[in-house]
Amino acid sequence: MSEIRMRAGGPDDVPLILAMLDGAVEWLASLGRTGQWGTEPWSTRPKAVARVHEIVASGTPWIAELDGEPAGVVTLTPGPTAYVDPVDEPEVYVHLLVTDRRFKGHGVGAALLAHAVAEARRQRIDLVRVDCYAGDDGRLVAYYRSQGFTPVTTFTVGDWPGQLLAQRVLSDDRT
Repeated sequence: MSEIRMRAGGPDDVPLILAMLDGAVEWLASLGRTGQWGTEPWSTRPKAVARVHEIVASGTPWIAELDGEPAGVVTLTPGPTAYVDPVDEPEVYVHLLVTDRRFKGHGVGAALLAHAVAEARRQRIDLVRVDCYAGDDGRLVAYYRSQGFTPVTTFTVGDWPGQLLAQRVLSDDRT
């Protein structure tokens, strides 16, 4: 299996991020799973495009590359999105985790989450949080659980059911 390499991204990667999100919408819709992101590509929705720009500007996008090809992206920010309560400690918040469906089964999502944890450790931050769609059969929540995250609370945004999850990443011997 090829090695997954991480590179820091930036505003120039917004078209790449939108393309990956568009591919995810198409894939989910082909499975009849439209509750998470609907059926319209992100790139055709001005509010969604603006939101991607905001998230990228507020954090650091990390691009996973497999054999030199962009295979996934995660944007790490120092705090949550507006619909999640902040915490009274530093955190790394996972935003826009998405993988290119061409690389399904290559561990790209797991590598991006492991990178988020490594970044938190590098910054000496103990908490990594992520929120996700909690509808349908709960597969997305189960995926994050399989990656070491623990459910914290559920919430809704309109009629969109969400789940907040967290992971403690530093050992108790923080000296």
